[in-house]
Amino acid sequence: MERPASSSASPSSGALLIEHDAYELPGVVRVTLNRPEAFNALSEQVIAELQAALSAIAQSDARVVVLAAQGRAYCAGHDLKELRAAPSLEFYQTLFARCSTLMMTIQRMPQPVIARVQGIATAAGCQLVAMCDLAVAADTARFATSGIHYGLFCATPAVPLSRNIPRKAAFEMLVTGDFIDAAKARELGLINHMTPLDALDADVAALAKRICDKPAAAVRMGKSLFYRQLETGIEAAYQMAGQTIACNAIDPAAQEGMQAFIEKRKPNWNA
Repeated sequence: MERPASSSASPSSGALLIEHDAYELPGVVRVTLNRPEAFNALSEQVIAELQAALSAIAQSDARVVVLAAQGRAYCAGHDLKELRAAPSLEFYQTLFARCSTLMMTIQRMPQPVIARVQGIATAAGCQLVAMCDLAVAADTARFATSGIHYGLFCATPAVPLSRNIPRKAAFEMLVTGDFIDAAKARELGLINHMTPLDALDADVAALAKRICDKPAAAVRMGKSLFYRQLETGIEAAYQMAGQTIACNAIDPAAQEGMQAFIEKRKPNWNA
């Protein structure tokens, strides 16, 4: 079921819809890909607009970002017509570098990003799901790194895919281009939750609320540490983690949380 845009939704152009306080939750920003007729393909325009939107949100006091899409497809990857229209190495290098920057923006922004997947996610669309911190998908959603069908090994999608699911499963998806359904995606770890399509928004909202109910400083520090420690050795990871949790522990919210535990009451994060 497609969720109609609320009165607070506003287009940055035709390519995106941006809704603040989405699901009636303060601090939740929903960014919706809005090219359903093109299966929400990542054209140069979409990449540029999404980069600008996420960069702005990263600097705001938003708590959670939901990355959604209109229509039957979540995202069909790069726009192959656009790729075919300008067949030069320089163009391809620039395009894929910009797309990689966009993907890293999702990981580096302090807010958790939830992919709301209502339809197929292929190639760079599957990459987009894998790069999001969390993903909730309709039980009818399907996923594939399908570039191999067109002579393109999905090299950049391979980066987050292989960091989300087991190596052999990732490589099979990459060299066959075969689809997996939402149940298999959940089993492998590509998505967190699978739900009926008509319950998708309710489940996304529930997950966003659970995050918003936690102290913002802890979530932001935690997200940063989570990815940094994954990409380093265990000794350095412990050093990073020790410094992060020490800084976290002196934060007023953490002090309140510990005191509330001692006093056997619920913490008051606004105290």
